[in-house]
Amino acid sequence: MYIAMNRFKIAHGSEEAFEDIWKSRERHLSTVPGYIEFHMLRGPKLDDHTLYASHTLWESHEHFTAWTKSEQFRAAHARAGESRGKVEYLSSPQFEGFEVIIHEGRDGKSSQAA
Repeated sequence: MYIAMNRFKIAHGSEEAFEDIWKSRERHLSTVPGYIEFHMLRGPKLDDHTLYASHTLWESHEHFTAWTKSEQFRAAHARAGESRGKVEYLSSPQFEGFEVIIHEGRDGKSSQAA
């Protein structure tokens, strides 16, 4: 499995607009091979911003890479610039990608990457 995350530093006062944009976005991920799930996470309020992270789980890094080159990816990000006037970002999103090396399910069973 592969986890793709983007961290967003959102200035205080822009949180509601940021969340509304994500809640009302067009959804394309469920049509992409290898996609498992998505989460938008709200983190701590720090001195000058609130930290958010988008979190997608993929069957493999190859599936994630294929998504980034797909028509669905272009469609999902077509309106990305529209939020700039509504939301104050303190920096560009920071991407982080992770290969899952150990997975433990709710049933307590564990699996390890080869």
